[in-house]
Amino acid sequence: MPPIEHGGIMPPPDKTTILQQGPICCLEMGDAKAGIDYKISLEESSTAPRPDQDPVPQDFHRIRRLPPYVFEEVNRLKTEARSRGRDVIDFGMGNPDLPTPKHIVDKLIETVQKPSTHRYSASRGIKGLRRAQAAYYERRFGVRLNPETQVIATLGSKEGFANLAQAITAPGDVILVPNPTYPIHQFGFIISGGTIRHLPVAPTSEFLSCLDKAMRFSVPKPIALVLNYPSNPTALVADLDFYKEIISYAKRHDLIVISDLAYADIYFDDKPPPSILQVPGAIDIAVEFTSMSKTFSMPGWRLGFAVGNERLIAALARVKSYLDYGAFTPIQVAAAAALNGPEDCIDEARKTYQKRRDILVQSFAHAGWEIPSPPATMFAWAPLPERFAHLGSLRFSKLLLEKADIAVSPGIGFGEFGEGYVRLALVENPQRIRQAARNLKRFLADGDETGHNVVQITS
Repeated sequence: MPPIEHGGIMPPPDKTTILQQGPICCLEMGDAKAGIDYKISLEESSTAPRPDQDPVPQDFHRIRRLPPYVFEEVNRLKTEARSRGRDVIDFGMGNPDLPTPKHIVDKLIETVQKPSTHRYSASRGIKGLRRAQAAYYERRFGVRLNPETQVIATLGSKEGFANLAQAITAPGDVILVPNPTYPIHQFGFIISGGTIRHLPVAPTSEFLSCLDKAMRFSVPKPIALVLNYPSNPTALVADLDFYKEIISYAKRHDLIVISDLAYADIYFDDKPPPSILQVPGAIDIAVEFTSMSKTFSMPGWRLGFAVGNERLIAALARVKSYLDYGAFTPIQVAAAAALNGPEDCIDEARKTYQKRRDILVQSFAHAGWEIPSPPATMFAWAPLPERFAHLGSLRFSKLLLEKADIAVSPGIGFGEFGEGYVRLALVENPQRIRQAARNLKRFLADGDETGHNVVQITS
């Protein structure tokens, strides 16, 4: 696999400074026959064929554009450990464990009894649901939206994001994406034929400087910028002043802005994260994605939204009309009940995640691993313990699973500049978190620092 090209702008600084300085000002990832060189050996790659697995068909064009799915290797080891009776404490996947609030489930049960709701639904989302989302935006952000032209329901924000990428991307189009970030932010565009140039993830003046360099030195000129605050995986939060700078710059350079606001309601400092659409004029160039998964603990229901610029919403609607008939109608009715209903369930979920965050940070620190306290999201972004930094995030994740029965997501899975970190999802209860801390303390007291018993070390 060839290395990443740096677009002729500047080489990346030391990866350990990622959150302070940002990874790079411009990192190109194009026809990724090989995409990214994640510096993972064949033994570590999820695409390395195993005796019980057929090789991935690399002859398919779009498959060649995708690098190995890093998380799959850890997931496989986690499954194998559980099959052997190991009690794995799982901070890996950001899969909310809180129950969907009762009034939402009750509405689903009520609606599903009506045979008329069993037919195909509306790809854009039923009118009542789109109106409920518009009302939520006005309540939460003071943003007024036309539910007929500026709101569309999606089968989760991830699906919506990928379909928007298909709608607006021509082969070779350049998209600006933070690094590290949630994988769909870049791979949705790569699958659609685009080329990715990376920006630092922290919402600082460094980001703005690198954005300007990327715009001036990229050929062809970038067509879109992806933002994700509060950020997955880093938990960084942007303020309205940052968004104002972004919108002002994007308007001057004819740049589409795509904001992923999936964690709008998971914050811990009494300062609700803003929407980019709060910036005057942002709706002229921006579209924003939200999700029912985190706000209302509805991950398996697969429902999200895109709102904003009418032209972008229309493009997404056109692609979706060829691909789906929308979510099951009772799910949409229940989602409308969630958006129109009481918000105490959101407050309770936020308190639960905050309690888990505090216990995780405190108990892991006592065990010997200092983890920064995230201001938002359901994730902690943790630098590797210094004595294990030489292993890299994937090997460390495997070692932690094998020796301490703790599953985490390796930072490399979120982009090359996630290396040196792991992500921990706040999806275990306080007792399990404390048990993980006890396991961790034993591991750090006598843990193998080489990983030789866990992964094959190549020369």
